[in-house]
Order: sequence, then C-alpha cells, then structure tokens
Amino acid sequence: MRQRVGVNVEIEGGGGALQAASFGGYESLVEILLEAGADVNAQGGHYGNAIQAAAWNGSPRTVQILLGAGADVNAQGGHYGNAIQAAAVNGSPRTVQILLGAGANVNAQGGLYSNALQAAIGNGSPRTVQILLEAGANVNAQGGHYGNALQAAAAAYNGSSEIVQILLEAGADIHAQGGRYGNALQAAAAAHNGSSEIVQILLEAGADVKAQGGEYGNALQAAAWNGSPETVQILLEAGADVHAQGGEYGNALQAAAAAHNGSSEIVQILLEAGADVKAQGGEYGNALQAAAWNGSPETVQILLGAGANVNAQGGQYGNALQAAAGNGSPETVQILLRAGANVNAQGGHYGNALQAAARSRSPKTVQILLRAGADVNAQGGHYGNALQAAAGSRSPETVQILLGAGANVNAQGGQYGNALQAAAWNGSPETVQILLGAGANVNAQGGHYGNALQAAAGNGSPRTVQILLGAGADVKAQGGEYGNALQAAASRGSPETMQILLGAGADVNTQGGKYGSPLSAAIHKGYVDEVQILLHAGADSLLADELGRTPLHIAASNNMLHILRRFPQLALALNKRSHFLQTPLHLAMVMVDMSWTGHPITKLYYRKYIITALIWC
Repeated sequence: MRQRVGVNVEIEGGGGALQAASFGGYESLVEILLEAGADVNAQGGHYGNAIQAAAWNGSPRTVQILLGAGADVNAQGGHYGNAIQAAAVNGSPRTVQILLGAGANVNAQGGLYSNALQAAIGNGSPRTVQILLEAGANVNAQGGHYGNALQAAAAAYNGSSEIVQILLEAGADIHAQGGRYGNALQAAAAAHNGSSEIVQILLEAGADVKAQGGEYGNALQAAAWNGSPETVQILLEAGADVHAQGGEYGNALQAAAAAHNGSSEIVQILLEAGADVKAQGGEYGNALQAAAWNGSPETVQILLGAGANVNAQGGQYGNALQAAAGNGSPETVQILLRAGANVNAQGGHYGNALQAAARSRSPKTVQILLRAGADVNAQGGHYGNALQAAAGSRSPETVQILLGAGANVNAQGGQYGNALQAAAWNGSPETVQILLGAGANVNAQGGHYGNALQAAAGNGSPRTVQILLGAGADVKAQGGEYGNALQAAASRGSPETMQILLGAGADVNTQGGKYGSPLSAAIHKGYVDEVQILLHAGADSLLADELGRTPLHIAASNNMLHILRRFPQLALALNKRSHFLQTPLHLAMVMVDMSWTGHPITKLYYRKYIITALIWC
C-alpha cells in the first residue's frame, strides 16, 4: 500500500513521477510505474497529465503505452490544453495519428494555441496540418493569439507559404477578423521575414488590402514597420491607402519612420505615393517625431525636405526636438535646430528638450541645447526640471554642466521633489556630493520619498545615507512613501543602512508610512536579520498601525511562519484585535481561505500548521 500511495505523490513543479517519465520518453519506467499503481490520468504539473507530456515529447510508443493503460485521450489541462495540441506543436505526425485513432477531439479548444491546427502551424509542419484537416479540423476555428489558423500561418516565423496554400484550399476565410493582427494579410505584412510571397498569395486569394483592425491598423502600416520595401510596393500596387489612419503608429509613414531599422527607403516610397508628411496621430504624433526618436538623421532630413513641420506638437515626446534629445542624438538635434525647432517648446513626457537630454545622459546634447538658448530652469515634465532628470540618471557630468549654466539646485517639483532626492534614490554618492556642494537643502521636503535621506535608505545605499547624515539630514524626518528613513531601509532589506540610521538616532518605534512601522515593514518582507536588528534596538512588538494591526497580524496575514518561529516575543499580540476585530489567527485563516488553490485536504493541514505556528511561536 505504501508503494501505491508513493507512486502517485506529486514531485517538485507539479505532476508526478509518471508524467516526468512520460515527458522523458522512458518507456520502461512508464510501464514500471503503471504496474506499481500510478494513476494514468493524474492531473497537475506543466503538462496537466502524462499523455500530454508524452505527446509533447513526440514519443509514439510512450503514448501507446499510456493509452493502453486507460489514459483519457481528451483530458483537459496543462500548458497545451490537451494531448493532440501538444503532439501538434511538437510536429510529430505519427503521434498525432495515434491520438486521432484513439478518439482525440481534433477541434478541442484550450491551451496555448487554442486548438491543434494552430499548434501545428506554429511548428511549421505541413504534414501535421494536412492530417488534422483530413481528420475534420475546423479551418476557421476562432481563438488563440492569432485568432485563426490562416493568420497564424501568415504570421509564422518560418513563414510557410505551403501551409497558407493548404489552408486556403481547405476553405480558410481570407477575410476572417480577429487576433493580434486583425487579419491574415496584416499578419503576413508584419511577419519577421516580411514574406512578400505570402502577401502575394493572400492578395491573389482576394484579401482586402484596405482592411482595418489589428495591432498596426492595416497591412501597409505593418509592412512599413517591418521594414520590407518589396512588401510595401506590392501593397501600394494592390491599392493600399497610403493615408489610412489607425493602429499603433497612426499611419504607414510614421510606422516607417519609427521602424527599428529606420528604413529611409520605405519613407521615400510612401512619400512618392503621396503620404501626408504632416499627418497627425499615433504614438509619436507625426512621422518627424518618430524618426527623431529613432535617431535616424537621414530620415529626419528626408521628412524635413518633404515639408514636415519641425515644431509640430503631439505624441509621446511633445515634439521632434524633445524626441531626438531624449534619444541622446546630438546630430539629429542639430539638424532640427537648424531647421528652426523651438528649443524651449513645452509638452511631452519630459516637458522640454533639455530635460529629455539630461535624462538620456548625453552631455553633448545638453550643451548643444544650452548654446541654442534652452532655459536651464524650465519647469514641467516627469522630473520637474533638467537638473532633477540628470540627477536621477546618474550623470554627474551632466549635473555639473547644468549647475554651471545656472540651474537652481533647490528647485522643487517632479517625481522626486528635487534633484538631491533624485540622486539619493538612484544611489549616486558622487552626484549627491556635487549637489550638496552646490547648496542643496539636505532636509528639503517633497517628492515620492519625502526627503533625500528616505530615498537613499529606500535604495539601500549606505554610502549615500552616511553622506546625507554628515551633511545634517534629519534622521527622524517624517513623510513620503515609507514615512521615515528607517522604515524605508527595513523595507529595502538593508541591515547596514538600518544600523547606520539607528546609530544616528532613528526612532525604532516611529509610526506612519506604507507599513506602519519599521518592524512591520521588515516582517512584511520576511527579512529575518532586519527584524532581529529592530527588536534588539527596542522595537515594540505590540505597536499597532492605523488599522490596529500589530507586527504579528502582518506576519500572520503574509504567512511569514519562519518569522513567527524565530521571534517568540511577537506572540504577545496573539489576542490583540485590529480595528476590524480580527486577531492574528483569524486574519491568517482569512488569507488562507482567500488565496488557497490546492486540494481541500491539504488546505486543512496547512491551516493546522499555521495555527500551531501562531500558538507556539
């Protein structure tokens, strides 16, 4: 009996010994386990069951052994949903035939590819595709990442024109909508290899060259982004609308300008076909901004020569100059400035070009903009000002340049409140010292972390913390996400920083912030060493947060049982109730009930384990 129970025990990662042996194709071991009483239909693990594991491995003999032992050929679950899909994705025609012969449902839905036909297409196996279609696979079944089999074939990395032809001959709907690319034509245009052959096949089969939808809005935009001049030409000759709006990039011209390979050839083709160089919309607002962000001087010059508005507003970066500055492209910045770009134009993620350049860690671009009249103290954008952006990007050289140009070292605003806090959070001792030397207020309040000391502590930078304390930082200052520097250090898990702060007079029982107290922060994260330091320093284990929760409540609700066993003094709060009248034990049970997804019996044992841990901690 012990043998029969043991043979079905789940192993690490889920599943059981039978599934593992089936995955490995160890036929003899599979037979031994079955003879020992292994459950052939046991559920769990990555593949859901043994037959799916064997099917994915492409082991016909193992599959036959399992079927002979009563494996359910249509069992659902696991990564691929069912065995037939697993066999199809592995590209094993023989295994697929065995499963079909055993009654596998060729149209079963579920799993990574939604159905076996799409799985076979993903593998690029024409033979398997034929077998499935002959067995009755629905060529127009909907579902999966690509929506249908034809779109999946058109988008496939290996771009099998043979499979596309097979599907069309089997009645695949050339106009079917759905999936990532909206339709098969857009999928082919967006394919990794830019398969012009498949695009031609689909057009000849009647694909609508102007069909809208999908990630890129239309096939022309997809081809423009993919960087395939040949495909772009084919689509234009087939009547694609060069002005069509929609999709991620708004239009084909912007997509070409934004393309990773920066295809100036495609930009020229589209302009010659009548593309509107000033068209607005899409991620970058217009084609010029897209090219500027892409760092393509050649494309930028082509667009300017075609009449692009150098100061057009809109898009993620507000204007082309900010996009080029954010990309750290001095050459493109100079081209735009010579074309009349407004160096102090406002808008976009960074507020202005100088802040974008400061964030990009490009001292040369910063100097170009300053010489062109950029306002060094301009406010706005994510970082509030250029100095804070530079401080947050760990660029001491850029910080020096901006200070030399008159940047206000104590300017307020932006994500970090001021430049010193930005530098402290990003753990740059050199930049912190530069800013302090320039007169930065070490106790300035504001920003996400309240002050520079809390930012440095939250980053876990002992050196920066020491510099700030040496400059007079208030170790007890309140505010910000963590309420105080000690809680920030406890949450970060930095024993050295905590010791420095405690040595400087930090209050171990100070309250407030995200976790209520430093001790609760350390317990919430499960940090044993940090909890030890705080308790040794006199942390009050009965101290409750604004919801009435003690550190024991925090440990119980987060299943930090190793903390409970290590620190019995936390048990003093065993009968304390929160403002919701919950004791730590009650809270622990509620959390188990809410989060448990395993077997009910196992859940009962786990509840008992937690109760024991709480009572005897």
